[in-house]
Amino acid sequence: MSKISAAITAVGAYVPEFVLTNQILETMVDTNDEWITARTGIKERRILKDDGKGTSFLAIKAAQNLIEKKGIDPKDIELVIVATATPDMKAASTAAFTATHIGATNAFSFDLDAACSSFLFGMSVAAKYIESGTYKKVLLIGADKMSSMVNYKDRATCIIFGDGAGAVLFEPNNESLGLQDEYLRSDGSGREFLQATYGGSSFPSTPEAIEEGKHFAFQEGKTVFKNAVFNMADAAVKMLERNQLTNDDIQWLVAHQANKRIVDATANRINLDDKKVMMNIHKYGNTTSATLPLLLHDYESQLKKGDNLIFAAFGGGFNWGSIYLKWAYNS
Repeated sequence: MSKISAAITAVGAYVPEFVLTNQILETMVDTNDEWITARTGIKERRILKDDGKGTSFLAIKAAQNLIEKKGIDPKDIELVIVATATPDMKAASTAAFTATHIGATNAFSFDLDAACSSFLFGMSVAAKYIESGTYKKVLLIGADKMSSMVNYKDRATCIIFGDGAGAVLFEPNNESLGLQDEYLRSDGSGREFLQATYGGSSFPSTPEAIEEGKHFAFQEGKTVFKNAVFNMADAAVKMLERNQLTNDDIQWLVAHQANKRIVDATANRINLDDKKVMMNIHKYGNTTSATLPLLLHDYESQLKKGDNLIFAAFGGGFNWGSIYLKWAYNS
């Protein structure tokens, strides 16, 4: 009997309707389209504007898109994982709310937070449940409403982030397709350089903190950029070396869309042609946990059964890593 592997068998996505362009940002903060594009590669991002709608709204929409495309009964889903850095609220699970509203009433669920590496780490977790034989249908959703933690007076961060969600279904595979290998790492000494400080247990929200904007996301750009470039590229290189792969063996690089220069640096490190690099940062900006599944959604029609995909991500914590996956179906 062949070994069970965990394969992605369906993809779904959702982005809000409102488009926040660089031109609009020029009216809000001291910046301009040329400056933003040159430094990040971002031209526009999507923002969820409706009051009372949070990350679960995005996650539900992405999951429903997948369910409709795949034609599955939500009751057959056994586990729902929502990878997110912006849960709807504290204590109450965003994943539980999402699972209930998509009709996955036979599933258990939980949230997973590793900042921008949340979806990457979620792939590892989802795969383990499949490989062990415990479950046969695991829904992994990457979703973030980053606009909820962005200060639109801070030009260093407000130009970067957008809102969105993507979902994938993991199922057992007996053809040696799906997740092949992973290299995942973290370093807690880096958390001071990328964080949203107030609102957690160490720094509870106070009227004074909120008035001073201390609950918004903060990053020390140069330090984060330097670490992201090195660690994403290093992880991708290790993945190729460990699996005796050359750049010719790789069909696609699926890299976290934090900054075009970081993605380019990762591709250059493994000598990968630009045509093999998935890129949509110009449309969505950095959607944190949603970048990887949004890439899969946008490029799904170009993916072929047996394609070798290298995933790479880096996020606050610091958390980073790479995953090697063989694509399991033709669209």
